[in-house]
Amino acid sequence: MTSKLAVAVLAAFLLSASLCRAAVVSRIATELRCQCIKTHSAPFHPKFIKELRVIESGPHCEKSEIIVKLHNGNEVCLDPKEKWVQKIVQIFLKRAEKKNP
Repeated sequence: MTSKLAVAVLAAFLLSASLCRAAVVSRIATELRCQCIKTHSAPFHPKFIKELRVIESGPHCEKSEIIVKLHNGNEVCLDPKEKWVQKIVQIFLKRAEKKNP
């Protein structure tokens, strides 16, 4: 009986994990690989962004990654090659310079 329950719980977990549309891998598994599974490329206004993180390429990942946290709590990976993303990064850099003169 307990093995059937364990299999059911495992199946439910795998189903929920496969249906998850998260673009960012959990932080536990990110130490040795890229955090972004897919990137968002459609432009949106920077006012929706609460926080921006830039992760440079290195031994953990061969490409640079830009992860933004939106005001609604979602984290989204952005394509660093897109011009609009580069402009947003510049906006956030200027804001940081103004806060820390």
